[in-house]
Amino acid sequence: MMKDPMDGKLTDDPDRTDTLTSARVVDHALVQQARLRVMEGPDAGRVYASRSERSVIGTHESADLVLGDPTVSRFHCEIMIGEGAPVIRDLGSRNGTQVGDTSVLVGHLRDGSMLVLGRTRLRFELTSDHIKVPVSDREQFGSMRGVSRDMRIVFAQLERAARSDVTVLLTGETGTGKDVAAESIHRESARAGQPFMVVDCGSIPGPLLESELFGHERGAFTGADRARPGAFEAADGGTLFLDEIGELGLELQPKLLRVLEDRSIQRIGTTGRTQVDVRLVAATNRNLRTEVNAHRFRSDLYYRLAVMEVTLPPLRERPQDIPGLVAALLEGMDADPSVIAPLMSGELMGALGRHSWPGNVRELRNYLERCVAMEQPMPLATADDDAQPAVDVRQPYKEARDRWLRHFERRYLEEQLRLHGNNVSAVARASRVDRIHLYRMLSRCGLR
Repeated sequence: MMKDPMDGKLTDDPDRTDTLTSARVVDHALVQQARLRVMEGPDAGRVYASRSERSVIGTHESADLVLGDPTVSRFHCEIMIGEGAPVIRDLGSRNGTQVGDTSVLVGHLRDGSMLVLGRTRLRFELTSDHIKVPVSDREQFGSMRGVSRDMRIVFAQLERAARSDVTVLLTGETGTGKDVAAESIHRESARAGQPFMVVDCGSIPGPLLESELFGHERGAFTGADRARPGAFEAADGGTLFLDEIGELGLELQPKLLRVLEDRSIQRIGTTGRTQVDVRLVAATNRNLRTEVNAHRFRSDLYYRLAVMEVTLPPLRERPQDIPGLVAALLEGMDADPSVIAPLMSGELMGALGRHSWPGNVRELRNYLERCVAMEQPMPLATADDDAQPAVDVRQPYKEARDRWLRHFERRYLEEQLRLHGNNVSAVARASRVDRIHLYRMLSRCGLR
C-alpha cells in the first residue's frame, strides 16, 4: 500500500511511480498539461507545452514561453494550472491581456480559449497528458508544518533547495511564513552550524541599508567612528536572508547584483573587495515580474535571485493544515493545559477552517495569543461580520464607540490589504499612515 499523491490516501495503483532522492521517497502529484499554440504574430506556428503548474509568457529570457513580439512585455502574464480551473493573471503588462474579447487582470481559462497579448494571438489547449510534480512524504520541514498537498509540494521544493547552495526566492502573501521557510532551509542545509543573518530591506532607509548589507570603514560618513562589517561578512559561511527584497531601492540593486555574480562585497569607504561565502535567500510579497515591467526592479537581478522560486500558499487554500498549526503554535506559547484544551476543540477547528485568514499564519498566531491571554476562545471574525455591529445602548458610550471603531479599522485594513496585494508599504502610502503605526494597527486587528 502507498500514499496517493493527490489526496494522501493509501492506494494500490500499480502505475504510480516514486522517485528515490537522498534516501527519501518522494511521491508525485499529477497536474494536467496545457499547450499554448501561437496562431498570429511574429512567433506564429510555435507550440509550447507546460512543464509545471505555473507558466510565464513574455519576452524575457527567463520566461517559460519566450516571444519575440515587441508589443509583449518582458513578463506579460502567467497561467496557473492547479486542482481547479486554469487561471491567467496579467503581470502589469504594457498592452494588457485579453481572453477572447475581454481584457482581464485575473480570469479563468477553458480548453480552446483565445489569448491576445499585444500583436500575438495564442490558443490555450488542455491535453490528456499530465505533469508529475514532486510531493514530499514529510509533514514537517524545519519549523514548518503541513499535511496538505500544497504544503508537501512546497516541502519537496525546499528539501531540494536545502541540499544545494542555490539562491532561493520565496514569494507569497504577507504572513504565509516566508521568514520561517528561510530559516528552515538554513537549518536543513549543510550550513546549519554557521550564522543565519536577517536583513529587512523594507524597514531600513536606503543609505543605512547599504551599510547594513556591505559594512563601512571608519570615517566613511558622518557618525562612522569605527569600522563595521555588514550582513554579508557577518553571514560568511552561513545564510543571509533578505526579507522584503521588493523594497530594495534601484540605487542598491546593481551592488547586490555584483555580489551575486562574483561573491564579493565592497565596504563603504574602501576600494577593495572582500570575498564572501554566503548562501542567499530572499523573500517578497510583491510580484517581482510586475515590478520588472514597471521598471522598479532590475530584470537581471530578478533573474539572479529567482534561480529557484518557491511560492508559499495562503492559509485559506489549505485549511486541513490548521489543526497541526494550532497545536504547534500553542506548544510554543507554553500555555496552561486547561487553556489549550478548548482551543483544540472540534467546534473551534471548524470555525478556524471556515475563516478567510487574510493575514495567513501570522493572523492565526495573533488570534491564538489573544485567546491564551484571555484564557478562553475569542470571537473570530467571519464573512457575517461585514455587517455593521449593532448599537448596544446597554453599553457605556465609550465601549460602544470603541467597538464600532475596531470594526471600521479592521474592515478598512482588510480592504486596503486586498486592494494592494498585501503590500504593507503600498497600504501605508495609500492610507497616509506611518508604516510603524500601520504595523501596530495590523497587529491590533490580528492582521499582521
